[in-house]
Amino acid sequence: MIKINIQKEHNVLKNISISGHAMYDNIGKDIVCSAVSSIVICSINAIIMLNEDSIIVNQEDNKIEIKILNYDEITNKLLLNMMNLLKEIKNNYPKNIKIKEVSL
Repeated sequence: MIKINIQKEHNVLKNISISGHAMYDNIGKDIVCSAVSSIVICSINAIIMLNEDSIIVNQEDNKIEIKILNYDEITNKLLLNMMNLLKEIKNNYPKNIKIKEVSL
């Protein structure tokens, strides 16, 4: 299962971590993992292209952590778009993705 943890402070995104494997199909053939990876990587690349100082991204094995450093309108919109897309996938594949939101 892919686990997505979202941390917010005063309703502002602070940290997002994505880990695991969807287990929808074998690695390399898993459309759920592929969709999640594409959404996350495209969103990260767009944010960094527009403002490289707005986030820090750490990637280890099956985990990506995004730390939001500077809250600005464009970064926020791109992150909210990413989260909305991931929620759509979760709605279609609830056995393969879990999203947890926590307020700090």
